[in-house]
Order: sequence, then structure tokens, then C-alpha cells
Amino acid sequence: MTPDVSIVIVNWNTRDLLRDCLRSIGEQTQRPYETIVVDNASGDGSAEMVTAEFPSVTLIRNDANRGFAAANNQGIRIARGRYVLLLNPDTVILDGAIDRMVAWCEPQPDVGAAGCQVWEDAVTIQRTCFVDQGPLNIFLIETGLHRLFPSLFGEQDYSTWDHASEREVDVVAGMFLMAPKYVVDHVGALDEIFFVYSEEIDWCRRIREAGYRCVFTPVARIIHRDGGKKSSQQIRPRMYVQLQKSKLLYVRKHFSPLGALSAKATFITTQIFRWAAFGLLAIINGDKENTARSRLARDAVKYHLTGIEPM
Repeated sequence: MTPDVSIVIVNWNTRDLLRDCLRSIGEQTQRPYETIVVDNASGDGSAEMVTAEFPSVTLIRNDANRGFAAANNQGIRIARGRYVLLLNPDTVILDGAIDRMVAWCEPQPDVGAAGCQVWEDAVTIQRTCFVDQGPLNIFLIETGLHRLFPSLFGEQDYSTWDHASEREVDVVAGMFLMAPKYVVDHVGALDEIFFVYSEEIDWCRRIREAGYRCVFTPVARIIHRDGGKKSSQQIRPRMYVQLQKSKLLYVRKHFSPLGALSAKATFITTQIFRWAAFGLLAIINGDKENTARSRLARDAVKYHLTGIEPM
């Protein structure tokens, strides 16, 4: 029997979170499905846990961390479902969310990517989905102008939207992104130039350019444990720099050389300011958090000027 949905989960050292995610899928999903876990050389026993506790899960074990896009593509290539769901391991499925999303997608063949409502905790809806990350968007967000003048620039990150209503968006967040298999076959898999971050921005752009819609709907909901902080904070300096690196790769791919240069200039200028400002606050307050923020900004400046990434 062809599964209704192929659930692809990329894991890296989140064994206990992954276990809870897989359990929630089994408890909350009634439609035929398959689960594919791609483990990026975890050192915490994640792969062994999947083998021992979830024998029906298809496990791909990488001998190195191949990154988010490449690992997802490994799962996508063997997916048999009518829909492909990219799902983070630090999520928990609620109220039959996967079943609800498939049912919502089925009568809407023009939807190429769909996302659901994401909760950080019992009271907080996470601000998923965002506007295409062009040079202007990067400038407004990095300078904070979108927050200083939300009536003018708030739509740069959909910050004025409460995520309680359905709407068409530029980008569906990759923590829960459902796409019909025929759309995946049409536009191709994720671009592996992105190690992590911006791969879903690029994918959703290609989906939109192929004539499909990217849509957020609150008909289903999941929990994103701690807002997804566990995975990214394992190697915080590298992820901080990688986010900016991936945005620049995206701009270089889809915008003019001048646009790419302006985006890089924005990052260098704002990171120098943060390096100095947080460093000064750390001296005044003896604050470890501001010291850490200053060092992150310093690492980013070093990367933008030399190409050297933090270890």
C-alpha cells in the first residue's frame, strides 16, 4: 500500500527529543504513513535508540554530519508517500496534526507547501513562516527597523500576524513542511549548497515560481520543544554564523551581485555594532550573556571578512 505521507526527520544528537517525536507520530497518526529518520552521525545513541525502539522506522545512518538539506534529500529520494513531510526531531504531534494536514491538502492541488500552527508551550504560538529573504528584508531585520516601525515594516517577518488565521506566505518553516510528492518531483529536492538554514526559503521560492502556493493553516498544531533551541545551541557560534552564511548564499543565488554585496555590508556593519555594544554592556554589568553575544558578533565579523568559520 502506498503511504499517504512520508515523514522525513533529520536528527543530530537529539535522542530523547527524537524518541518523543516518534512516539507522538505513532499515537496521533491514523492514515497510512512511513517514517524515515536520517541520522547525521549522532554521538548520543540516537540511531541505536531508533533501531531498538522503533523497528518500523526506516533509518539512514550517515558517517558524518551531512547537513540539513542533504540529509533531508536522502529521505526524500526513497519516500513512497503521496505527500512528503519534513519534520524536526524536537517536535511533538498534537491532535492528529499529520492526518489533518493531509486532509486539508488533498482538495487543494495548487498548494505546493503547507505549514501548521506551532506552539512553543501551552500559551505561546511560535512565529513560523516568513517573507522571502532579499537584501532589503535582511537590512530591515538586521537593523531592527521592522520592530521599531512595525506599521511600516512589520510584514518583513509577519510579526504583526497572530498565526491564528490561514494565509498565503512566502516561506513555510522547515520544522513542519508538507509538500505533495508531485510538487517535489516537479521542482526538485532541496539545494545542498545550504548546509543548514535558508534551504526551505530557496525551496519555497522554487515552489512559488513553479506556480504553486505556500500556505499556513491553523487546522493542525504541533509543539516545537523550547522553540527549537536545543538543536541550534549545541554549537551556538557555528549556527549563528551559519545562519548569516546561508542567507548570503541565498541572496547570491537569486539576486544581483549588487544585492549580495549590500546584504554582506549589512551583516558586517550590524555585527561590528553588536560586537562593540554588547562588549561595552558586558564590561559595565559584568554580564556573561552580553559577553557571549559580543563574542558571537565578533565571530560573525571574522567570518565575513576572512571566510573563517568558528569551530
